[in-house]
Amino acid sequence: MRLATLRTDSGTIAARIDGDRATEISGFADVGALLRDPEWRARAEEASGAGFGVPEPASAGWAPVVPDPGKIVCVGLNYRNHILEMGRPLPEHPTLFAKYAEALVGPYDDIVLPKVAAEAVDWEAELAIVIGSTARNLDEDEAADAIAGYSVINDVTMRDYQYRSPEWFQGKTFEATSPFGPVLVTPDEFSLGALLRGEVDGETVQQTPTDDLVFGPAFLVSYISKIVTLRPGDVIASGTPGGVGHARKPARYLAPGATLVTEVEGIGQLRNRIRAEG
Repeated sequence: MRLATLRTDSGTIAARIDGDRATEISGFADVGALLRDPEWRARAEEASGAGFGVPEPASAGWAPVVPDPGKIVCVGLNYRNHILEMGRPLPEHPTLFAKYAEALVGPYDDIVLPKVAAEAVDWEAELAIVIGSTARNLDEDEAADAIAGYSVINDVTMRDYQYRSPEWFQGKTFEATSPFGPVLVTPDEFSLGALLRGEVDGETVQQTPTDDLVFGPAFLVSYISKIVTLRPGDVIASGTPGGVGHARKPARYLAPGATLVTEVEGIGQLRNRIRAEG
């Protein structure tokens, strides 16, 4: 099953996507609100609201699939090839940091380069894990059952701010910088190992199977659930593979006018134009 948050003239709606058709899931303004209903799967499967053609790809009709998650937990250094690219040893434990919902934009919205940090803006294509039930102190089997599904996110990063201190947070959560969507795909329709890829102006810059993760989705949900309660609609950005601009010689960054494409096979594609703030 594929779920999306779509923008309409009267606000956003949660919808089930079946090929080129969308069906409104009545009573829910977005996928996050839907996931907070314990019967969300049945609500989505049985949806019989208004049906219509899905918005065109790269249109403004697509909102972030969960527009306002309570938590976005990001994982750093979680692909083997990226860890080696950065010259680090494989970690024993996940590296975690947070991102706020204000950072999110829709899958085809512009990414806004902030005035104060526009010189070293990097891409980080990632698989997103979306929580579907309350998760606290779960083992891995229980954690797998708490996953509502998967989506695509790009953890666009201001490298100059990231490395101002040993903590990465300030480089990771600038507003309107992280595209997220276009859909949530439930676990029965997605297999780890699907190809994750990033493209800048038509050039492939990242391409790695998602099973190159050091810490997989169920492990991450279990691990984080022992630190903090994960709730329906919360998001885990599971890390980026090798190919980031900062690791290149010379370094390469995003500039106004560029187009960033982020894709996970079997889920979908983000396509975002880069523009300067103001």
